[in-house]
Amino acid sequence: MPLPDPAPALPCWQAWFDGSALPNPGRIGIGIVLMAPDGQRHEQSFVPRESGCNNEAELLALCAALTLAHEAGARRLQVQGDSNIAVRYVNGQDKTAINRLLILIQRAQTLLLNFDEVALSWVPRHRNQAADALSRRALGLPDKPASARARHV
Repeated sequence: MPLPDPAPALPCWQAWFDGSALPNPGRIGIGIVLMAPDGQRHEQSFVPRESGCNNEAELLALCAALTLAHEAGARRLQVQGDSNIAVRYVNGQDKTAINRLLILIQRAQTLLLNFDEVALSWVPRHRNQAADALSRRALGLPDKPASARARHV
């Protein structure tokens, strides 16, 4: 007797996050792009109440991306960011003793539990341009010139 076909996979959402600090440490800007399986695009660009360093900005952006995706109804999610530190810490590949970062890492790890499936991965900066532009815009900064982006290819 053949086995029944497995249930079809839930549609997968895509999210990109980026955080900026100006100066570093200083005010934080958050940029998030969330893409639904049907192609609908959601963007967020804002300055949270917290201030801090660039690593805190990246972790806050990741937490905001996970919250936005959950609120939008995502159950399967691919999250991408250009912060190797945020990705490695939240995935448990590296550790830190910095309490301000530990709190944000734990918050992100808890938010990951809201999804049936979630993958968090690092991408090069040139593949995270939309989220980067949104995080910079939150701080009133212009987008990076094309020549600066091209150097990261």
